Amino acid sequence: MSTSRPTPSGPATPEVKALRDALDAEHAAVYGYGVAGGRLTGAARTQARTALDTHRARRDAIGRLIADRGAIAPAAAPAYTIPFPVDTPADATRLAVFLEEGVALHLGALVAAAGAPLREDAANWLRESAVWAVRWRGASTPFPGLPEAGASGTPTAGGRT
Repeated sequence: MSTSRPTPSGPATPEVKALRDALDAEHAAVYGYGVAGGRLTGAARTQARTALDTHRARRDAIGRLIADRGAIAPAAAPAYTIPFPVDTPADATRLAVFLEEGVALHLGALVAAAGAPLREDAANWLRESAVWAVRWRGASTPFPGLPEAGASGTPTAGGRT
């Protein structure tokens, strides 16, 4: 999912930019988990609901952090582009991995841009997204939050339709 909207007004420090990008990724994750949850059942649906609640809480916290810095937080788009059809539980699981990887990339950038104590919060959020990705994928990656070497593109959350 990619973003195409203008940046809201307010201070444009690297930390605020990284917070806005992370917030946009969280907005997309909330939307995407709504899509994924519609194709899951049983324990997987419960897991998706818990992940959705986690992303909502993180989205709200990041929005407050942006406002605390005197900046304007980007609002959620009315809809986001889903990168592939989600017709089966396997597709929904793949979407959940995609969402967590996209959020982790933005949280990794926030860790790099943030000062203390926000850096610690961002690192904890990054860890949480990495754990969610492992739960969905069934395996870990060497460096969650960093793009893979030689990757042709990086999945990002946050695009509008």
